[in-house]
Amino acid sequence: MNDSSFPAPNEDRYFEDYVPGIELVFGPTTVTEAEVLEFGRRFDPQEMHTDPEAAARGQFGGVIASGWHTAAMFMRLYADHYLSNASSIASPGLDELRWYQPVRPGDELRIRLRVVEARRSRAKPDRGMIRTLIEVLNQHGEVVMSMKAMNITRCRNAA
Repeated sequence: MNDSSFPAPNEDRYFEDYVPGIELVFGPTTVTEAEVLEFGRRFDPQEMHTDPEAAARGQFGGVIASGWHTAAMFMRLYADHYLSNASSIASPGLDELRWYQPVRPGDELRIRLRVVEARRSRAKPDRGMIRTLIEVLNQHGEVVMSMKAMNITRCRNAA
């Protein structure tokens, strides 16, 4: 599935289009060693993310992406394909962030999303809260990261 699985394109997508139960898959994005090393050196300077020789001797047998880098790669796909340019307001946070498998250079990541709840705000009926189960998958279909996100989105039709 892709963007066309929504009833409306990104530029015209509102709260009403995020129907509970809808499942979508976006991607892939390819993980490169240069990006893994750059991100690691800048934001998560542990040898497994920054030093190929030391990482080869470590428990993962080579360089792996920081979990935060994996989250950043997820976020790019999420922002490009799932969040609406027309109606996305903000996110009050996420729950249950988990990293299950190492992400390695050469991996191709996809995101699988399922809307689990869409609830219109009683206090501000021009918007609603969308809860989404997110899984980041590698090219083998293995879940490498998961979380539950919350997004506040404008409604097309104010109540």
